[in-house]
Amino acid sequence: MYHQRKRVIVTGGAGFLGSHLCGRLLEAGNDVICVDNFFTGTKDNILDFLNHPHFEVLRHDITFPLYIEADEIYNLACPASPIHYQHDPVQTTKTSVHGAINMLGLAKRIGAKIFQASTSEVYGDPQLHPQPETYWGHVNPIGFRSCYDEGKRCAETLFFDYYRQHRLRIKVARIFNTYGPNMHPNDGRVVSNFTMQALQNKPITIYGDGSQSRSFCYVDDLIEAFIRLMDTDDDFTGPLNTGNPGEFTIRELAEKIIAITGSTSELEYRSLPSDDPIQRQPDITLAREKLGWEPVIKLEEGLKRTIPYFERMLKSE
Repeated sequence: MYHQRKRVIVTGGAGFLGSHLCGRLLEAGNDVICVDNFFTGTKDNILDFLNHPHFEVLRHDITFPLYIEADEIYNLACPASPIHYQHDPVQTTKTSVHGAINMLGLAKRIGAKIFQASTSEVYGDPQLHPQPETYWGHVNPIGFRSCYDEGKRCAETLFFDYYRQHRLRIKVARIFNTYGPNMHPNDGRVVSNFTMQALQNKPITIYGDGSQSRSFCYVDDLIEAFIRLMDTDDDFTGPLNTGNPGEFTIRELAEKIIAITGSTSELEYRSLPSDDPIQRQPDITLAREKLGWEPVIKLEEGLKRTIPYFERMLKSE
């Protein structure tokens, strides 16, 4: 019987999350169009797909309109680590806001369902713990992180206005800290920072006293949530928290990475950056209810799957 393939656009498809999503979509038998301007994404992340007959790459910046056909759009394009999004904060805001406008306009023109990769940063430095989707957040609109935090908040606003005004089929996921292979080794996020430092037996740099907490989700679990959310009925839009509710202090993470790598690194403490949240933990009650989903990969197992990737990166350098 003839199988009708879905044509799926993944913006930011050569990035960390985007490359894993492209792989999953190809495995499911879809035609995948990876759209990326390669600011933080890299062709190394998608090398395995370049000769795939149902995969193509389009070098494009989504702050400019895009005119192609598709059935679904996953909008993941945006620098997601502080080092990268603070490098050019104006462009970061443009990517979130102009990019959302352009991708929503494309979805409206072609009648596609569209997914927005939002973030737990919309909650800012939360005064409610853990954070449910009903929490409006505690965000500094003029701080060093605001280009990303407020850009993603505005993107959510646009998605829901297109949904209400144009009945566009939307899905919005709020991503909590995620890690795994294909992370940029120098992106400034704790898993990549700590792992690279540990593998080189350098001091592990902890900002603050290390008691601030994060919830770390392995990438395969997160991509499973994306796929399930996109497949829900059109009347369920989100926003939906996607992350692992297991909470660890930054110090605990550093100690786990040192133990797994057998490193001789010692902990080095520095002052906490401005607006850095003290706690971050998702309430995933809604994801359990609507998707039947919750993460299955524990932090230690996920780190053991991730660290060999960084070892290969160091050897290639």
